[in-house]
Parts: sequence; structure tokens; C-alpha cells
Amino acid sequence: MSWVTGVFLLLLVAEMVLKYAPSHVEVFSGGSGGPLSLQPVVPGDGCQWYSLFVPGGMGCEIVSLGDGFNISLAILIVHGWIYVVYLLASFRLWSLLRWPFARLLAMAAGGVVPFLSFFVERRMDRIALADVARLEAERAARDSASATASAHRES
Repeated sequence: MSWVTGVFLLLLVAEMVLKYAPSHVEVFSGGSGGPLSLQPVVPGDGCQWYSLFVPGGMGCEIVSLGDGFNISLAILIVHGWIYVVYLLASFRLWSLLRWPFARLLAMAAGGVVPFLSFFVERRMDRIALADVARLEAERAARDSASATASAHRES
């Protein structure tokens, strides 16, 4: 989930750069622009020109002039839902391995800070594998001690 979330976050950053940079465009598929096109966005009624340079439009609606399927909006929605699944997976891993709360925060940040998810995934994977190996070794030692104790009681 970390890789998928990271890829969609990078796509989202690229989409935001296209939308809020001086180009002010969104990516569309189909419609009058053809199979893939960049269509302009403009400030809504009563908004200032500089609202286009601020994510969220300073309370102004930014209107897309494209027709067809809005790929930029789809990337935004898909990343949001993938991030929810990523958070659930992170929480599950964190709770199963009983890690410190800071690790959960680091994993959560991986879905909102570009490129961080790739580094967090690598580190948490290494830590998780080491923790699982340690827990399995502890369980094997307990099982062995329990079997030894049972054998001594029977004799």
C-alpha cells in the first residue's frame, strides 16, 4: 500500500503543479480535446486572478473549462481513498507489532509527504521483518521450554 499511495501522491503533486502553476490546466481524457488533453481552469465568479495560485482557491471556486473525463479529479479522489486504506494497513501493522506511536505517525506522514512513503516503507519493512523473526524465535524458545518441562514432569 505504501508504494501505491506514494505513486498516487506523486501523480497528485504533478496534477497540482499543472493546476496551480502559471499554466493553470487540468488533464482530461475524451471530450473535445481528444484522448488526452490539457484543459484550462479559471477563477469562478467574484474571485481574483491570484486565487488560481493557491490550493483551495482562497475560498473561491476554480472552474475547469474541459469536457470529458477529468483525470486530475480522478487522481485526487483515488489518492484519498487509497490513503484511507494505507492508514488502515499502517494501523493494523502498528497494532499487531505493538510499535511506539511515533512509528504510526511516520507511516501516516508517508502518505502525504511526497517521496517519504518509499523511504518509510523500506525502513518499516526492515523493522517489521526483524520484529517478526524475533517474536518467532521467542515463541520457539517458549514452546521448547514448555515441551522440556512437560517431558520432565512425565518422567
